[in-house]
Amino acid sequence: MEVIYSLIPGMTFLGLVFVAILVWVVRKGQYEDMEGNASRILLDDDEDALLISHPKEKTRQDKEVKK
Repeated sequence: MEVIYSLIPGMTFLGLVFVAILVWVVRKGQYEDMEGNASRILLDDDEDALLISHPKEKTRQDKEVKK
C-alpha cells in the first residue's frame, strides 16, 4: 500500500510532462498537414515530385531531348 503513495505523484508528474509536450508540438505545427505525408509516400522518386510541382520545366526538357 505504501507503493501507491509514490506512484500517484510520479504518474501525475509524467502525465503533466506528456501534456506539456503535446501542447508544445501542436503549437509548433507538427499536426497541421495530415494529408501531405499520406500522399507524399505514394510518389516513387524525386523526378515525379518535380514533375508535379513544375510541369512546364519538365515538358521543356522533354522537347530538348526529342530534338
